[in-house]
Amino acid sequence: MPTILYVDDDDNDVLLLKHALRCAKLSYDVQVVNDPENASAYLNGHGAFADRELHPLPDLVLLDLKMPRMHGLEILAWIRRQPHLEDLTVVVLTASNHIPEINRAYELGANSYLIKPVELGELVDIIRGMITYWLRADVVARK
Repeated sequence: MPTILYVDDDDNDVLLLKHALRCAKLSYDVQVVNDPENASAYLNGHGAFADRELHPLPDLVLLDLKMPRMHGLEILAWIRRQPHLEDLTVVVLTASNHIPEINRAYELGANSYLIKPVELGELVDIIRGMITYWLRADVVARK
């Protein structure tokens, strides 16, 4: 089963994403970390995330930007500097529609930038499209 690492500090957004996946009838292992520091530990398999059976390297990272202590763009830049993560698909999923922030995310190597919708139905559609495009295309490319 493909793994999604969701980096978001808002528990309500995490619940909403998991609900949207269920509504879209998509079954994925969703691993959640609530800040960029835990994201880097997860991706490196350090500390509490050392067991790759429990915390597999993700096929897709969903990244919020507005988080305490470190901005999501900082972890995006860090991911792109890691040789073992160079092919990792990173999709920014955030409430910010600030054009300079969008441009900076793409400059740093985001594969896509999606703005979180307010309505559940819209989120289901976005998640379904994103999964179809990024994960299913990736599975085909690996064959």
